[in-house]
Amino acid sequence: MLKDFFSKKKKYASIPSEKAKQDIPEGLMQKCEGCQKIYYRKEMNKNLQVCPNCDHHHQFSAEERITSLFDEGSFSEWDKDIISANPLGFPDYEDKLEKDRKKTNLNDAVVTGKGTINGFEVAVAIMDARFRMGSMGSVVGEKITRAIENARTASIPFIIFTASGGARMQEGVLSLMQMSKTSVAIDRFQSSGGLMISIMTNPTTGGVSASFASVGDYNFAEPGALIGFAGRRIIEQTIREKLPEDFQTAEFQLKHGQLDKVIPRHQMKETLTTILDIHSSRGKDN
Repeated sequence: MLKDFFSKKKKYASIPSEKAKQDIPEGLMQKCEGCQKIYYRKEMNKNLQVCPNCDHHHQFSAEERITSLFDEGSFSEWDKDIISANPLGFPDYEDKLEKDRKKTNLNDAVVTGKGTINGFEVAVAIMDARFRMGSMGSVVGEKITRAIENARTASIPFIIFTASGGARMQEGVLSLMQMSKTSVAIDRFQSSGGLMISIMTNPTTGGVSASFASVGDYNFAEPGALIGFAGRRIIEQTIREKLPEDFQTAEFQLKHGQLDKVIPRHQMKETLTTILDIHSSRGKDN
């Protein structure tokens, strides 16, 4: 029986009691948010934070995404040290930012830079929902805009992974203006012939979904990602109708023509490589 418990066919381990939970070192195990099964955290890390049982895609940090996509040693970060001010004097805002900096080792909710994906050079912006729920403030908008401008100058594709609860209310109109700022930069980039690929991850909502997340030449999403502007409850109260169970999921958006493809995390690098190859001079020569 003990041998069967540790057989290779077992993908998860059950915890039988509260005492057993207390005996397990903190951080060793991880519960799937989809099927509630419990796994060794290192196994989930190896599986790109995708549940082997139900295929639920868990939160993926910017660092993890960079490691999973970019050729080893090729990624260089841009504008790492830019930090938010507190223009409205919002109570405790600086303290909350500092707390998230310590928790995530990031200065704000997006990492930008350039690197190679299977040899193809790209500029990238990767949002990280661990920092202020991935909310879009002035730093997020500025870093994304600079990354787009850098991509235009270097004549390389721009890829963005979005993960956000929307505009950051603590920065008021300065946050909202990032919607138009980034959209103008994207229009200039695309008008010059630049290729933009947008990948929406869970969640992509509010002002982010209504601006730079939805205007790529290719608009993709990860399975199960929540994508939308207003919340489900607000929409139901406004239209006085019950919405479908899968409303605002990536699969719902794909079915209604709002996405080009839903791409599982394990297939992301291969898919991006194919698209980059098609749009490169190497791909055109072939």
